[in-house]
Amino acid sequence: MSKNLLPGRLLSALASSFCALSLLLLFACQKKEEKAAPQPPEVLVTEVVQQNVPVTEEYVAQLNGPVNADITPKVQGYLLRQDYQNGFFVRKGQLLFELDPRQYQASLEEVKSHVAVAEANLARLDADVARDTPLAALNAIPQKQLDNDLANQKAMHATVQAAKAAEQNAELNLAWTKIYSPIDGIAGTATSQIGDLVGTSTKMATISQVNPIWAYFNVSEAAFLNIAPEVTGFITGKVNLSKLKNIAEYTQANDEPYKYRGSIISINRAVGTATGTIQIAAEFPNPDAVLRPGGFGRVRIATGVNNGALLVPQAAVVEVQTDYQLIVITPESKATFRPVKMGERVGPNWIVTEGVKPGERVVVEGIQKVQMFAAAAPELMKTGGVPVIARPWAPAATQGAAGSN
Repeated sequence: MSKNLLPGRLLSALASSFCALSLLLLFACQKKEEKAAPQPPEVLVTEVVQQNVPVTEEYVAQLNGPVNADITPKVQGYLLRQDYQNGFFVRKGQLLFELDPRQYQASLEEVKSHVAVAEANLARLDADVARDTPLAALNAIPQKQLDNDLANQKAMHATVQAAKAAEQNAELNLAWTKIYSPIDGIAGTATSQIGDLVGTSTKMATISQVNPIWAYFNVSEAAFLNIAPEVTGFITGKVNLSKLKNIAEYTQANDEPYKYRGSIISINRAVGTATGTIQIAAEFPNPDAVLRPGGFGRVRIATGVNNGALLVPQAAVVEVQTDYQLIVITPESKATFRPVKMGERVGPNWIVTEGVKPGERVVVEGIQKVQMFAAAAPELMKTGGVPVIARPWAPAATQGAAGSN
């Protein structure tokens, strides 16, 4: 009988073990099911905004001063002194260079002596005319003698005038040995050194007016035609150029926006036949001389208005190769991926040309969370989208509960 009990006990033990194992497996499955259902992601959302937006165009621009004065001497001479510091501001009339004046001082003294001789001769002839005029009237001397006196007097008057003109020219040559700045501006590095022989073809330095400064850029003929009526009215004196005032923005070479706005002040005569563009100059205030001639940047000008444009933050746009998507939140707080078409960027925002309506909510922060959740549970996208916890987004908000994209 004991032999029959052993198999029964063994079967009972095995049954108990099987039940325990089944319970463990069931508990483990429940745990897995609990882990497979994570909480909905938390995202920051904003509404699609509709407003009128200026249409702008951006062009590569090069800076230059309205006036760039090349400093060349008017006389030849040896350079004695440089009276300004390279790269510093100079004022109109400020002394820049001094040439050796001795040869011109000597020439002036020589010419002055010629003037003195001519004036002395003229004085003698004046006396002759004064003496002979009454004598000729009394027939005490021949009339021919008086005629000669008058002719000599007239010729000597011309000689005195010529001598005085030569004196003025000599004075100018002497004065030109000192070279002054013709404008206010920044004086470049001198190309002539002390002791150099310089002349009328020697470019000693360049001074550039920098306040204001001009930015030159080329626009297409089509873009020019948008402002052509105002330009024509201005140059014919029929209207002022108010529409072209303060419409230009400048971005510096370091991608930093320049703090002053500029005005269109010059448009070239003709459209280039080779490029189909026309050169325009915008004038910008430059009191701190931050912008310098020769520098490159970008000019942005408004060419029209996009009425009723739909705007979303640039951070909300998902780029997929050459296509774009927005994550739109439904009224049931579900996130859906929607293909859209994008237009121009406007500051931190982006114009949506097709795919959304005003007032719809789009995800700005938490995009990656939604993407990961959708990848882990693709069946949710077939049932209305990924459930999310949507909170309002503010432009100045730093990384919050939703995290970064």
